[in-house]
Amino acid sequence: MSIHPLPPPKEPTGLGRLPVARWFLVMGSVAGVVFLAGIVVAMMMSARARELTEPPAVAAQLDRLNMALIVLCAVMLAFGAGLAFMVRYAVLKPIDQLTEQVRAVAAGDFDHGLHVDRPAELAELSSHLDSMRDRIVSAWRETSDRAEELRRSNSELEQFAYVASHDLQEPLRKVASFTQMLEQRYGSELDERARQYIHYAVDGAKRMQLLINDLLDFSRVGRITGEKTPIETGAALDTALENLSATIEDTEATVTRDDLPKVTGNRLQLTQLFQNLIENAVKFRSEEPPRIHIGATRNGAMWEFSCSDNGIGVEPKYADRIFLIFQRLHARDVYPGTGIGLALCRKIVEYHGGQLWLDGGTEGHGATFRWTLPAAGDDDE
Repeated sequence: MSIHPLPPPKEPTGLGRLPVARWFLVMGSVAGVVFLAGIVVAMMMSARARELTEPPAVAAQLDRLNMALIVLCAVMLAFGAGLAFMVRYAVLKPIDQLTEQVRAVAAGDFDHGLHVDRPAELAELSSHLDSMRDRIVSAWRETSDRAEELRRSNSELEQFAYVASHDLQEPLRKVASFTQMLEQRYGSELDERARQYIHYAVDGAKRMQLLINDLLDFSRVGRITGEKTPIETGAALDTALENLSATIEDTEATVTRDDLPKVTGNRLQLTQLFQNLIENAVKFRSEEPPRIHIGATRNGAMWEFSCSDNGIGVEPKYADRIFLIFQRLHARDVYPGTGIGLALCRKIVEYHGGQLWLDGGTEGHGATFRWTLPAAGDDDE
């Protein structure tokens, strides 16, 4: 198996640029030179002593000393050669083998085994490295299988979305339209209970259409979207308010805002985010006319937005539940909807790399939702 190679290793700095072999060579050469210099100095001193008038016993002792020095030199040279041979074949060569094996793995051949026989420390190190490589490869293969399964699942989901947006909605439209035609044509012959049944059928078909559309919007986030570009959030909010103009006018709602910044994102989705949050604030209003404020403050590389209202509010114990799909805190006949709105908002924010949460620090009536979005690259602090 071959996958993308790893990036090249970092270049060593300072004395670390020299390989181990050169360190041994340099240190061995210095030690050899010093040792030979000591031998030469000792022999010169012995020769100087010989030139002096000394008894024969002293001369014989000096001869024996010279011989001992020669033997010692020979032994040390043999020992140095043996040490060099041992370092070469017991340390440097296994290091070279392990280095070549690691280079092969780093180049992309992750099935290449890592193993050296000597010395014991390198053998243990290579065993640990090979075990780590094997676990990484196993996890990579499992991830690849899951990614392939996810791609297949996404393909099936796209096919389902197409069916849901066309084939599924057509029977619902027919049920609603023909049921309404039945009421128009035979309304005078039907009693109150029959008309109530017709109303239930039409209402159920319309709610099913709304649920299908909301599910499609939820499934499209992160799959069928445009590129993320620098966007003026004020323009996205203007579009959302324009879409909700009739609702805002009917409820006499007031929407205020701070100076909104530029962020990196998808304009269509951010418009939908503002629209859902404001629509929620209008829907869950109190007896007073809705007052909604959109704020924004800079927090490092992110902008933190807020949507505050004077509505009925949310109890803190439901702060997490309201973001789950199909979760409702009120009966459908009191507050209509599919229970997908806030789940869709959180998915949009997380797709943009931010977070959405209910502010638990607010006091009194109303609710405050906060979310973060990445600031555009050319945005100033």
